[in-house]
Amino acid sequence: MIYDNNRHMDKKIPEDMLLLHEELLKAQLQVIRRLREPKKRETKSSRSNMSVVIDLLRQSDHPMHVSEIIAQAKERYDITLDRESLVSALVKKIRSGIVARTAPNTFTLR
Repeated sequence: MIYDNNRHMDKKIPEDMLLLHEELLKAQLQVIRRLREPKKRETKSSRSNMSVVIDLLRQSDHPMHVSEIIAQAKERYDITLDRESLVSALVKKIRSGIVARTAPNTFTLR
């Protein structure tokens, strides 16, 4: 039996179905490409900002001003901390008893 391609070409596939299949194929291709890439090793930048701040306070022999914390985080860990966000997070740590404020914008571990 000979297959007649022309007979089936007359039936139009709805545009929605074509778009659906296109998106499915794109998603499958993305998965394949991700699987081909070598896994990236974790670096210090994968740490949370607060864990970096706690480490800096732990290693310090004196209470640290926010400006000093920001500078040392940049120098040692190559991360940029937002001043207002940092102060807000440290105030939350004061409430939970982990950090103490020794002067305006100056903190130490309890």
